[in-house]
Amino acid sequence: MDKKSSTRQQATPPERPARTFDEDQMQRYSRHIVLPEIGGIGQRSLLDGKVLIVGAGGLGSPLVLYLAAAGVGRLGIVDSDVVELSNLQRQVVHRTADVGRAKAEVAAEAARLLNPDVVAMPYAERLTSANALGVIAGYDVVVDASDNFPTRYLVNDACVLLGKPLVYGAVYRFDGQVSVFAPGQGCYRCLFPRPPEPGMIPSCAEGGVLGALPGVIGTIQAMEVLKILLGKGQTLAGRLLAFDGLSTEFRELSYVRDPDCPVCGDRPSVTEPIDYEAFCGLGAAATGR
Repeated sequence: MDKKSSTRQQATPPERPARTFDEDQMQRYSRHIVLPEIGGIGQRSLLDGKVLIVGAGGLGSPLVLYLAAAGVGRLGIVDSDVVELSNLQRQVVHRTADVGRAKAEVAAEAARLLNPDVVAMPYAERLTSANALGVIAGYDVVVDASDNFPTRYLVNDACVLLGKPLVYGAVYRFDGQVSVFAPGQGCYRCLFPRPPEPGMIPSCAEGGVLGALPGVIGTIQAMEVLKILLGKGQTLAGRLLAFDGLSTEFRELSYVRDPDCPVCGDRPSVTEPIDYEAFCGLGAAATGR
């Protein structure tokens, strides 16, 4: 990892047709529209935006709620799990009455109830090497809110192959990290070329996680998504933001694209999704922390 300063990405919004606002929308988005950096044009970009969230757990919860509240027009939510009682300590998009229901369905329902402008598409299935490219292709931005390494490498590789920006986040115990992998500016494999040995990093069930921590990291991920859609500010591309919850300290590490990266490098050897469970030495994986 290169700790020297790197060129930060200036987000660029996609070109989309203009859209008028009705009276309810003018009231709902008034605090956005009054911001000179957003205004009506920026809010239209959000309403026309399409974001895929991989994982409807601790990180996915604030992502779903804040992106829906902001008026991101289409949200795809991927998660194959059902809500469990142990999830409710941190996965705030779910309620006690939702135990046993599909997480993706519950999260999509919450998005629609929060904002009727949002089209929320649940994918109550695992993202796999067979379906990832097809699912991701229809979205502008992808967010990794998963909790396992096979899914992280799969989502990363699919985004590189499709040229999609990826907003990455991860949490463990009291610590979290966030970055943006922008096309041409490095990817998850540039930071982590190989997955850890099986069993080296315990799951949340084994190691625990402070309930509010995914809220901190997921909310930062939501900020990065909004900046990308708006084309405003500097994203975390080329930077890994690390958060220590016990000391309330942030650290920033810079990185650059690895020319030898097998996916985004000069001579890529991974040109289609592979078997990620085998790559990580693991069995079947879930998708929502």
